[in-house]
Amino acid sequence: MNFSAVYHRTTDNYCYPLNESELIVNLKTGYDVERVFICYGDPFSAGILGGNEQWVPQREEIPYKKKLKHQIWWTTTLKPEFKRCRYYFELQTANEKWFYFEDGFLTEKGLHLEGKMLQCFTFPWMNSADINRTPRWVNDTVWYQIFPERFCNGDDSLSPEWVKPWKKGKVRNEDFYGGDLVGITKKLDYLKDLGITGLYLTPINESESSHKYDTTDYRKIDPYFGDEKIFKHLVEESHDHGMKIMLDGVFNHCGRKFAPWMDVVEKGPESKYYDWFMIHEWPFRKDGKAAKSGQYYTFAFIDNMPKLNTNNPAVIEYFVSVCEEWVQKYDVDGIRLDVANEVSHEFCKELRKRLKAIKPDIYILGEIWHDSSNWLLGDQFDAVMNYPLAGTISDFWINQELTNHDFECGINRCYTMYMQQVNDVLFNLLDSHDTNRLIDKVKSLDVFYQQLAVLYTMPGSPCIYYGTEIALEGGFDPDCRRCMPWDEIDSGKYDDRLGVVKRLIELRKTNSLFRSRNFHFPNTINNQRVIEYIKIGEYGDSQMAVYLNCSNEDIELQGFIDPIFSLKYDKTKKVLKPYGILISKQV
Repeated sequence: MNFSAVYHRTTDNYCYPLNESELIVNLKTGYDVERVFICYGDPFSAGILGGNEQWVPQREEIPYKKKLKHQIWWTTTLKPEFKRCRYYFELQTANEKWFYFEDGFLTEKGLHLEGKMLQCFTFPWMNSADINRTPRWVNDTVWYQIFPERFCNGDDSLSPEWVKPWKKGKVRNEDFYGGDLVGITKKLDYLKDLGITGLYLTPINESESSHKYDTTDYRKIDPYFGDEKIFKHLVEESHDHGMKIMLDGVFNHCGRKFAPWMDVVEKGPESKYYDWFMIHEWPFRKDGKAAKSGQYYTFAFIDNMPKLNTNNPAVIEYFVSVCEEWVQKYDVDGIRLDVANEVSHEFCKELRKRLKAIKPDIYILGEIWHDSSNWLLGDQFDAVMNYPLAGTISDFWINQELTNHDFECGINRCYTMYMQQVNDVLFNLLDSHDTNRLIDKVKSLDVFYQQLAVLYTMPGSPCIYYGTEIALEGGFDPDCRRCMPWDEIDSGKYDDRLGVVKRLIELRKTNSLFRSRNFHFPNTINNQRVIEYIKIGEYGDSQMAVYLNCSNEDIELQGFIDPIFSLKYDKTKKVLKPYGILISKQV
């Protein structure tokens, strides 16, 4: 047996309570392991440990597994009657049987060796306070990300003097076009008709830039976007339209005109805010190289974005109180933390504790592009932006040598990284203000729709970036931040594209299988560039099949087919054309 491929621990995503009564247990093995059994019971079912009675566990096979690139992920759900669980695994290959304990592997003989102390895995107690609880409403939400400055100019009187005429095509970050909160409010009917139920706004606090990630005042709405009254009205109207609101909090760094930073620039070590930042040397250079020369830490070596010291209790208190104000004053439903992986864990823990005390179902989201396990244990974030999923989806179409097995393993990796309750609320996206546009990545409307079909049928909470519903073009920042072409939308130019996206969103909202966390890849079609996966209902009583033909060949489908959604599918011949989509009911 490949012992080095076997791994389990009694923490994190390997063993955790899903709720008050269910304990999830996961195990990794190599592909040589054909069957796995879990032997479990209460640690004290035979009396106090060390007594004369023998502990006799229950033995159950673990039937559920997911393929990873080099390993298999086995998963089961136990219901410990007394909230404690002691267990070990029985692993069977074609020729061997081994028993896996916390301290290693035993043979059958070693298992029954007289006097042998069995060092079982143990989950000591399912304390209700330690259960990772995520807000239920998020899985049912369809998000829409808005970059306010480029979405809609609703009130010319708010625009700066140097505002440029609304335009089509490429833009620069230094250009202002007058997008504001009034414009967003005016487009709520459009967004509701699209099917959107959640709005994620990039920063709206006072800032010098068009993107607002260099905050000047965290307690003030940027005057070119509006004011407190206008934002309160937007939140109220959004709620009336059945939409949640999530704000963007930039707490890793600030802008050069943030008052505490200006005080430090003026007074140096004499400033009471000196320790609010990560400073090594003062006075500062003025040639744009202060960060690279090591005088102080910043965001991405940008001198005008000094890094905040979120290890400092005063800084933690200030910014957590800012977030409390956003929730209490405006009734926002979520907060996304920018560059969340560089903010201290202490800050994140205090933020969660304080915000959940005000609004228990508030959604706390971190911008982290990599494995985020340390932030998703129930004491910091509810979820992160699921860039690993976006990368897995994108890679399959970019690299034509990848097979459906590669796709399956990549998707499974994304959904075995975290707890199930986290998977339910992951923020799934294919493009954003930090990436090139989806249509720029795929170059083809057929592939564009295929990737959206995956987005809307995966567990989590899907988000599209403003303009993605019409396949708005744009390369990397700043080109991905173009003005929304309302004249063309209103003229009906994009009605066909809007129709496809609306249908996918409608199905996501009305068909629970689209949102289900349960899926597997049967891969029954003899073509390695055809993706096939089955979504399964919560109680196993309903199924839905998703087929994506990513090859250049017609694919003939067998058996019962009842289309829910299809593009490039010949119903008469049961043929899925190249780069077609079929989502079908299953019997």
